[in-house]
Amino acid sequence: MFGDEHLPPLILLNVLGIAGIFVWHLQGRSRPTSRLIVQILFFASMSLVLFLAGIPPNRADDIHTRACAVLLAKLAGILWWTHLAWTVIGFIHIYVKLNHKPREAHLIQDMAVAVIYLGAALSIIRFVFGMPLGTLVTTSGVVAVIIGLALQNTLGDVFSGIALTLGRAYMLGDWIRLSDGIEGRVTETNWRSTNLLTGANNIVVLPNSILARQGVTNLSRHDETHLITLSVRIAATQRPRFVEDVLRLVPETSTRIVRTPPPAVALKNIDAIAIEAELQFRVDSLSIGMEAKNEIVELVYCQCRLNGLSLAKPPGMFPP
Repeated sequence: MFGDEHLPPLILLNVLGIAGIFVWHLQGRSRPTSRLIVQILFFASMSLVLFLAGIPPNRADDIHTRACAVLLAKLAGILWWTHLAWTVIGFIHIYVKLNHKPREAHLIQDMAVAVIYLGAALSIIRFVFGMPLGTLVTTSGVVAVIIGLALQNTLGDVFSGIALTLGRAYMLGDWIRLSDGIEGRVTETNWRSTNLLTGANNIVVLPNSILARQGVTNLSRHDETHLITLSVRIAATQRPRFVEDVLRLVPETSTRIVRTPPPAVALKNIDAIAIEAELQFRVDSLSIGMEAKNEIVELVYCQCRLNGLSLAKPPGMFPP
């Protein structure tokens, strides 16, 4: 039973709790370390006051001698459980930051934060207000089933996003290609969708459930360079060796392709009309793939003109 002697520590608890909230918000999200230190100090101070005053945080349903003591005790219990939740959440954010976790891991962080807040809310209901949790959990289960049926597609996107994050199929900044041909750089992932920045500088918003069902090719692993090929048909008026030497000059004058690994020229086929060759080269990123290929096409044309080579017609096309 709490008596009048508990009024000063209860007042001190409320002062510390409210002051901790103000200081916690003043720190801002840009300084998570200092925010956590402040939170630990206030939570430790509140816990010390509870211990020295002999007030258990999980026994708020005792009889108090004054109505004001009842109010102060309940408010102190709410503040203590809230500061406990914030302290645990602060440790989670610091752990993720120190271990250089990918930014898309905020999905898992958000889920952990939601579980912590739910636990703190249930603890306040049970220990501060003394309400039984059985009825509440049963009612919440019925409500959850109704909400789940109404939000099937959204929940599918949420769990698909969690699965993709745990599987680490891609990270922010990776260039990916889907089985339906859509490709782009991952710019944002959230609970419901993933945003891709395409080569045409458009943002494509894809629900996570679609990504989970489709095959995803990560074009940024293990590095950012990407192979591009260009097929060329040269009229069979010169030796294949000469054609190969001329085509090798093309990537040497390019400014948009990488030199390591070196570009290659493969002679693929020959017939009475044409020599078919393939230029193979790499670019630093798919974002400049189109510009690099356009440049190579221009250089192929120039080198053929300079060296007396003519482009052959596609197969199946004959002169009139």
